[in-house]
Amino acid sequence: MMRVLVLASALLALAGCKKSNTAADADSEGDDNGVRLLDKGQRPRAELRYRVPAGTTTSSTTTFRVATLATSGDTAALSVLPGLRLDFVSGPAELTDRGVKLPVDVVKSEALVPDDFDEEMAELLRNGAAIVDEVGGWVEVDDRGRLLAGELNEQTKRSDVPMRLLRMIVNTRATLTRVVLPAEKVGLGARWETTQEIIAYGFNVKQVNTYTLVDQAADELMLNVTVQQMALPQTIDFPEEGIEISVESMTAQANGQIILKLNALESDASATGTAEDRIIVKTAKGTESVHVEEQFEIQVANTSALPGN
Repeated sequence: MMRVLVLASALLALAGCKKSNTAADADSEGDDNGVRLLDKGQRPRAELRYRVPAGTTTSSTTTFRVATLATSGDTAALSVLPGLRLDFVSGPAELTDRGVKLPVDVVKSEALVPDDFDEEMAELLRNGAAIVDEVGGWVEVDDRGRLLAGELNEQTKRSDVPMRLLRMIVNTRATLTRVVLPAEKVGLGARWETTQEIIAYGFNVKQVNTYTLVDQAADELMLNVTVQQMALPQTIDFPEEGIEISVESMTAQANGQIILKLNALESDASATGTAEDRIIVKTAKGTESVHVEEQFEIQVANTSALPGN
């Protein structure tokens, strides 16, 4: 039973979902860019729009950390996973009739493995992280940050690129580093939300992001963000492992802060959150009900070089 528990935890926490055979499938997910304005905020109010100069380039580092506690009956397995650090280069930006087009590439990916970590698992994690080196592609976005078009590069379309990790990267960037702005004029205190359907660990999940404008200085905004995720009951199969996982409930919530520069390609951001999943794991040896609790942290740090600076 402990092996089933650990494997279930690993399936929920690590890359390698068998739901899709190729990373090219991530190109067809498509974000729901619909925005609902909840509060226009104080006066004076103005439109929030990106104004990215041609040639703008952004270097950024994104770090993920997660701790998972999985319990079944009177047995528990705690997994504090090594962090994952991804170095991105976005740009140079090219202005189009619809907005701005830019390449986005992972130039380095590494697992942040502690010295006392199991060496066999550490090597697997390092090799898995290295696969993400040089994945990327290009996107075109409008002046509200809505995705208009995009394509993954050939490295990203390789079948050995972990889909779960790729989807996590895409969702993090769409939530924290490419904020979709409201169409209406807004002022301090304004709140708006975006709703999207995402795929997490192979399951369909509804995500609602709520943004609050707490400060503004010229082209720099300070936003608070809350994220809520919920999945309806559903089942996926891992035939090669002989495992079937059914969701009874899957929820997550996070809070963070974003420093958004309207004349840059991305933002600085940080967020922490928790997740709670109740799942049923079926194998040839039996069925186990598993309760999974997670704590996670995401940090994004960007350095933008504007033309002439």
